[in-house]
Amino acid sequence: MSYVTTRDGVQIYYKDWGPKDAQPIVFHHGWPLSSDDWDNQMMFFVLNGYRVVAHDRRGHGRSTQVSGGHDMDHYAADAAAVVNHLDLRNAIHIGHSTGGGEVVRYVVKHGAGRVAKAILVSSVPPLMLQTPANPGGTPMAVFDGYRASLAANRAQFYRDVASGPFYGFNRPGVTAIQGVVDNWWRQGMTGGAKPHYDGIKAFSETDFTEELKVMNVPTFVIQGDDDQIVPYKDASVKTAALLPNAQLKIYKGYPHGMLTTHADVINPDLLAFIRS
Repeated sequence: MSYVTTRDGVQIYYKDWGPKDAQPIVFHHGWPLSSDDWDNQMMFFVLNGYRVVAHDRRGHGRSTQVSGGHDMDHYAADAAAVVNHLDLRNAIHIGHSTGGGEVVRYVVKHGAGRVAKAILVSSVPPLMLQTPANPGGTPMAVFDGYRASLAANRAQFYRDVASGPFYGFNRPGVTAIQGVVDNWWRQGMTGGAKPHYDGIKAFSETDFTEELKVMNVPTFVIQGDDDQIVPYKDASVKTAALLPNAQLKIYKGYPHGMLTTHADVINPDLLAFIRS
């Protein structure tokens, strides 16, 4: 397996598939998953001639289950360590959920001269948390509930999220796909409990508003309007309005995990944006 070691000694696992001289696409996964969550997209794009790279965030997947550094600055720096190690240029950066926040922080702080375009899928920016300045956000009590459930019985909590709201399997008439549920649970349980616990603060309380205003690369912002994890009106709609160069697309009825449940629609749309 391939690893890069960060400045603070964390080993970050990564995948690097496809022709080394092809345009690279870098994938940033969501909480509490791993680079495996991008299997469908990585296969789709490598078969379309691209170089595809994805890493496991610190504390997630096969990367080091380190005790500290579970914040957006470290997440973005870890992504930069992979990009710099592979010397990726003219890259497309795609982030889902927490990974979308990671993309924003990476592009603004580390991406100068290396990034061609960005794609934010069902992503947490500008700010998930409800505050006086963000009254449409998600109340702190929801995130406190996540932390309590994780600390009490992480295995059951992850089963409940995957079989319910993440993919919309709790909606009437929607049949859960057991393999998808099992794969989400497997990825989550491979990572560390403390990194995942700390990561809830990172994805819910980080305010990306000012960074979005100066993120100048062409950016495709997409989300489903039945996202039960990240409310789209407070996320993608606001994000696209803040970005200098954004395209916004909202998919009717699609869930938070639409990259998996509706890959047949989403993948060609991603390819069209990348080729545009």
